[in-house]
Amino acid sequence: MSLVSGVRTARFLAASTTLRIVLTPVVMALLMADGAEPGRTSTVTLVLFCIAAATDFLDGYLARRWDLTTKLGSFLDTTADKLLVTGVLIALVAVERASPWIAVIIIGRELVILGLRGVIAAEGTVMQPSFLGKLKTTIQFAAIALAIARPGEPIAGLYLDEWVMIVAAVITVWSAGDYLARFASSVTGRPAAS
Repeated sequence: MSLVSGVRTARFLAASTTLRIVLTPVVMALLMADGAEPGRTSTVTLVLFCIAAATDFLDGYLARRWDLTTKLGSFLDTTADKLLVTGVLIALVAVERASPWIAVIIIGRELVILGLRGVIAAEGTVMQPSFLGKLKTTIQFAAIALAIARPGEPIAGLYLDEWVMIVAAVITVWSAGDYLARFASSVTGRPAAS
């Protein structure tokens, strides 16, 4: 890849990450305007959230394909993801379309892993996303999209989005445990158990 095309590619990836950050408060505001039930802006809200979520997958794929993974790019991409998930979850809790307990689990995990990333980065290492971490993000995005749309009627007392949100919370805790186990030596100063 030439220097010019490399700069253009890096700019494209930065613009994609920026779009995710910019869309977060827009999606939050539209959710707050709709309230507890999907209303007149729910389709627009869902489309904008899906665009923001899609930029995450696109960023990762293109960065790997074009071999443009950097520490700064990884940090900004991760930060944009956290902002999108936590911001929209807070809005969903505010309009009573998500459980505060599940939001605390998901947001708490993000804070713990963000701190762990900082410790790892201080050692000069980039914490690469694991399969569980990627699965966690995918399920969280799916649960949030379903909560925005809230399709159908309750199943066994809960809406489909609420069931998927429970699955997201379980995978969130599982992925946190996996990261903490793999990088225990960075936190404790002792080698991780094999």
